[in-house]
Amino acid sequence: MYKTHLLSLSSCTLNLNLPLSPFLVSQRQPLSLHKRNLPSLFSVSATSDNMSGENDGGMSADKKGSGTTARGRRLLKVREEKRKRDYDRLHDYPSWAKVLESACKDDEELRAVLGDSIGNPELMRKKVEERVRKKGKDFQKQKSGSVLSFKVSFRDFNPVDSFIWFELYGSPSDRDVDLIGSVIQAWYVMGRLGAFNTSNLQLANSSMEYDPLYDAEKGFKVMPSSFHDISDVEFQDNWGRVWVDLGTSDIFALDVLLNSLTVVSSEYLGIQQVVFGGKRMGDWEEGMTNPDFGYKYFKI
Repeated sequence: MYKTHLLSLSSCTLNLNLPLSPFLVSQRQPLSLHKRNLPSLFSVSATSDNMSGENDGGMSADKKGSGTTARGRRLLKVREEKRKRDYDRLHDYPSWAKVLESACKDDEELRAVLGDSIGNPELMRKKVEERVRKKGKDFQKQKSGSVLSFKVSFRDFNPVDSFIWFELYGSPSDRDVDLIGSVIQAWYVMGRLGAFNTSNLQLANSSMEYDPLYDAEKGFKVMPSSFHDISDVEFQDNWGRVWVDLGTSDIFALDVLLNSLTVVSSEYLGIQQVVFGGKRMGDWEEGMTNPDFGYKYFKI
């Protein structure tokens, strides 16, 4: 009987423990530190993420709203500088510069003259002054000569030691100085090579109806003639001069020079008069070589 009751008790105990066994076993089995703390870690992580998200969101919103980020400050500075430039451009920009900028829209030549100086009044002014100094005040005029012939006179002209004077209608630009100087230089080179020698003009009076004959031997035996010396071409205001020593060249050289200057005056640069000889013409000041007072020269 005792065994029967014990068996029954064991059965009851076994039956009683079966439904509870999972809980009992879970209580008996030791859990590792990691497993025990895992729920807490998850909870802390979630809480931390939520706090981080809330804080980041708040800080981002604050930064975007206040413009305290580095990029925001840079953009703000750029906008402020642009606003200041626009304000200065509208209120302090010279009126003449505005006129030039407006004219550039329809004038390609003026636009080429100003180039990248548009927007900078000081640089624009320098560009225009340089253009006027080099090519004169007229931007459009193609032919700037004179319809009147110039006057020619002689004043004690000595072919081997005299000045030749040129009176223009106004102060020459750098381009005008180069033009006159180049003509004189070419004339001198021809004279230096013996071009102005009337002793050998075999073809001057020959007819071109038939093939003319040229005696090279005769030309070789003719006594040579050439220029000896010449000075630089100088200008003071509207007067220019050049000193010459024609050497053994014939006076025929002066005809060649006058023919050249006639075309220069009618097509490119008006000349009032040409004077051969004389010590001083107009308001010429000897020894004055200051460019600020209108002095210019062409190096021969």
